[in-house]
Amino acid sequence: METSEILAAAAGLLGSELTDPVDLGGGPRSVVLRVRTAEGGTVVLKAHEERGEFLAESAGLRFTDLGPRLLAADEARLLIAMEDLGAAPSLADVLLGGDEKAAREALVAWAGCYGRLAAWSVGREPELSHGMAPWLERRVGGFAALLAELGIPVPDFGPVLALEHDRFRVFSPGDICPDNNLLTPDGLRPIDFEAAGFHSVFLDAAYTRMPFATCWCVFRLPKMFALEAERAYRSEVVAAYPELADDRVWRPGVRLATVALVATMTVFLFDQVREQDRPMNRSRPEVPSKRQILHYRWGTTAAALERAGELPDVAAAFRALLAATGHWNPADLPAYPALRA
Repeated sequence: METSEILAAAAGLLGSELTDPVDLGGGPRSVVLRVRTAEGGTVVLKAHEERGEFLAESAGLRFTDLGPRLLAADEARLLIAMEDLGAAPSLADVLLGGDEKAAREALVAWAGCYGRLAAWSVGREPELSHGMAPWLERRVGGFAALLAELGIPVPDFGPVLALEHDRFRVFSPGDICPDNNLLTPDGLRPIDFEAAGFHSVFLDAAYTRMPFATCWCVFRLPKMFALEAERAYRSEVVAAYPELADDRVWRPGVRLATVALVATMTVFLFDQVREQDRPMNRSRPEVPSKRQILHYRWGTTAAALERAGELPDVAAAFRALLAATGHWNPADLPAYPALRA
């Protein structure tokens, strides 16, 4: 939809004239605008291209009040109007800044927030009117096809695919990366629910180790900070799932989820950088490149599996990817600017 169409449709939804649209930078399949109402306030409009994402986001915003308040939704036009949470900094802004204390506090707040949301949601899946369709088998299948194309033996991904039916299910907005979380005066507020639904608790927990599976804002997270974030998340979810206090349950689950998410992002990024490296975010030249991130993901995930003595064929596949792309020779992934001290 063009901006004028979005404003006209939203004005009808809200019963107010809307003006002064500001593009907030939606994703590849959405347009996000901040607009002014006739009463002098502002609201945020999000026009989706994909029906599934519209349904997941509108349902997710209704399910929890952690995100922006849903003001109206037009299923025919795939249009959502929601509360404007203002111009608060995001977790990404803080991690890319220079204040280590602020970055550490924000990181722990982020992890604790999602841990509490996960624990609150346990047993409430029937209350969610809609969520994202299962995606794991499709994404891991794409990764297996890529390995075969490159002549790399395809591992048995059965243990990874079992996460789709994991017994530790929790609600998540889906993409919980730093730029999707605003640090408002009222606390951390997620703003992106287009992949909202219930899935394995380990798929969110793995974001603390990778770090941030699906984001452009990926640097190396020093171990002490990663462990602190993981503890903050885990300490909340064990209230709902006491079994997760057992390292023999927790650690293998997080490693399986890491493999799932690395496979997913490999499929998404690999074709983009076969011939030439590209930045993860063209407007942020200080952010590492896609090849840097892929090599870091493959290497660290292989090393974690090797240390644990788990999924040796999967670890070997990641090592083979590193060997097949050795000519890329990307620079090592640096630490987040705020955490380099």
